[in-house]
Amino acid sequence: MFSLPHRSPRDLPFALDHTALLLVDMQRAWLEQQFDPHLSGPDAEYFLQRAHAQVVPNQQRLLNAFRRARQNVLHTIIESLTADGRDRSLDHKLSDMHLPKGSVQARIIDELTPAENEIVLPKTSSGVFNSTNIDYVLRNLQTRHLVIAGIVTDQCVDMAVRDAADRGYLVTLVEDACATYSAERHDACLNAIKGYCWITDTATVLGRLQEMQR
Repeated sequence: MFSLPHRSPRDLPFALDHTALLLVDMQRAWLEQQFDPHLSGPDAEYFLQRAHAQVVPNQQRLLNAFRRARQNVLHTIIESLTADGRDRSLDHKLSDMHLPKGSVQARIIDELTPAENEIVLPKTSSGVFNSTNIDYVLRNLQTRHLVIAGIVTDQCVDMAVRDAADRGYLVTLVEDACATYSAERHDACLNAIKGYCWITDTATVLGRLQEMQR
């Protein structure tokens, strides 16, 4: 199990109006068995249990705190720009990954429904920085600290962390608000990306947000 607290030079106080939350791929397609035939077996059972018992409640706490603090919130989802998915990346085509534009399965789950003025960025690759204009948006928002949570830890979340770090953001990864298909995969990813981010938990992020507002 990855041990906290994680020592990192990125462990710095959040700055008011320069801190944003990014929730990655919290969609019905990946969290509701009716939409994903692969959500069966022990790995899927572990993932769904962690996602619904821990990850979603912790993300709700993060969302509420960021909203109260009036800090920017962004959501990214996998969703094609077209109904037939011809705009998808080659990797998503080869993986047969296609959530049509406007489809029910592409929607963010009800528990994390974006507020009216929150930003939702559809992507057609694993990396949000590769297939959206998120870097441009974050710089327009004057973001310095980017807090990331979502699914799955060792795929789309991992890429968001690494790409954000390479572009000069101070990345905080909220460990108990992320999930993948086994504890071993989750911990292996955290150990692999700990040099790109500060890894912490929901309670610590909430405390930092309170400190930021004093």
